[in-house]
Amino acid sequence: LVAVEGHRWAIEDSFETAKNEFGLDHNESRSWHGWHRHVSLVMLAFAMMAAIRHRANPLPPKKTKRRTPAKTNASPRRH
Repeated sequence: LVAVEGHRWAIEDSFETAKNEFGLDHNESRSWHGWHRHVSLVMLAFAMMAAIRHRANPLPPKKTKRRTPAKTNASPRRH
């Protein structure tokens, strides 16, 4: 359930971003066709913007652990 809720939150966040940046909530259509065209165009613009942002902001490279040199004994072993 937590994973499903996490996906739902991401989808709702995407719609909120689309509303703010692309005017998804500024349409007062009088027909289903007009509404459908407007929403389709806004969602296409949002998908293109997301792809552009993803390419412009690549993930940082993974950090690698540094190997520490093996400790050497300060005094030689005596038999």
